Amino acid sequence: MQEPIYLDHAATTPLRPEALEAMLPYFSGVFGNPSSVHRFGRDAKAALEAARDALAARLGCSASELVFTSGGTESDNLALLGAALAAPEGRRKVVTTAVEHHAVLHAAEELERLGFEVVYLPVDATGRVDVDAARAAIDERAAVVSVMFGNNEVGTLQPIEAIGAMCRERGVPFHVDAVQALGHARIDLSRLPVDLMSFSAHKVGGPKGVGLLYARRRVKLHARSFGGSQERSRRPGTENVAGAVGFAAAAGLACDALEARTAELASLREAMLAVFARELAPDAFVVNGHPTERLPHVLNVSFPGASTESVLMNLDLEGIAAASGSACSSGSLRPSHVLLAMGLPEERVRSAVRFSFGEGNCLKSVTFAAEKVATIVRRLTYK
Repeated sequence: MQEPIYLDHAATTPLRPEALEAMLPYFSGVFGNPSSVHRFGRDAKAALEAARDALAARLGCSASELVFTSGGTESDNLALLGAALAAPEGRRKVVTTAVEHHAVLHAAEELERLGFEVVYLPVDATGRVDVDAARAAIDERAAVVSVMFGNNEVGTLQPIEAIGAMCRERGVPFHVDAVQALGHARIDLSRLPVDLMSFSAHKVGGPKGVGLLYARRRVKLHARSFGGSQERSRRPGTENVAGAVGFAAAAGLACDALEARTAELASLREAMLAVFARELAPDAFVVNGHPTERLPHVLNVSFPGASTESVLMNLDLEGIAAASGSACSSGSLRPSHVLLAMGLPEERVRSAVRFSFGEGNCLKSVTFAAEKVATIVRRLTYK
């Protein structure tokens, strides 16, 4: 019997055994509260700060600039709401894009309710932001700009260096959602013109329930929760020590093997497309996203004539997991806001499937899955 094949690593990844092993002592033996001054607390605090130091070394920043959170969503919310509410008087404008994760878009909507003007930058048919539109939108009224590193649905990389340079020129804090990029693209915060950057452990083989926000030393953040002085009062509450330790272990493995890892995942992506080209008619599938500026592990394909839900249901019956887009909206029949923003025809939007690759995938399993996809698509579109 065929083993289940998991092709939804952009939603979450299996916990790396090395991360689990690193975490285990902090579920039992080292159980102290890192805010306590006695030995039990000091042992937990030492582990927390070691994890912070390790992550800072991987990211090219100071450990004091890293804030542990509960995940990417909280990191995005703290970045946008925190920076906007801390902005000087007269800066009441938020600039973001139409293809952001809902953690950013819903935070922007909340700021709009609080009286901020929100500008949503358009993207082209590949999902890439118009740099000229960004230049026109980022002015002296901007409180914060937020543009993701790589899109979670189609994998398109954004011109964050160019947009970051504009923000630096105008003195505007620049936030980047890098949840999908960590472990798949080289990130050096000592070089990038970025002030705030969000990460999540469970996208790189770490545990769920822990994230990270990089906040450059001179950036002002208005706290979004209250009740303690943890994380330099930027995110109060007892820290998830085991989660932080697991995050550091998983991120270290992903970053150390980045070149080999990205090459392997890109080859799996190409292998799936090669099967589609061999098994399906040229007009039976179309790839969504940028042809070259993209994350290596994400492949979004439309199968005109076959609905997304039908393809996913049939794949699930075959033991193959894929997705319709972002994990936070899977299970919803609403069309992808990303694909709609890209201006794709309705038939492409309603037949799009996201495949994302990672640990446990190999050429054999991906080829098998691709052949099953082709069989299902031929059956669903047979006339």
